[in-house]
Amino acid sequence: MTDRILRQKDVQDITGLSRSTIYRHVNAGTFPAPIQLTDRLIGWRSTIISDWVADRPEV
Repeated sequence: MTDRILRQKDVQDITGLSRSTIYRHVNAGTFPAPIQLTDRLIGWRSTIISDWVADRPEV
């Protein structure tokens, strides 16, 4: 799998989490922190998000 950069909306779509919930988990240390791409642009590595989703317990 190639590692690409996911934007905020992509991460929301993949995880099913809202923007505020993602940042709440980032601040709590339970969600991967984004990487700074430019002064105003952040993103997440797709492999890190895929691993996070795979590690989540089934409901």
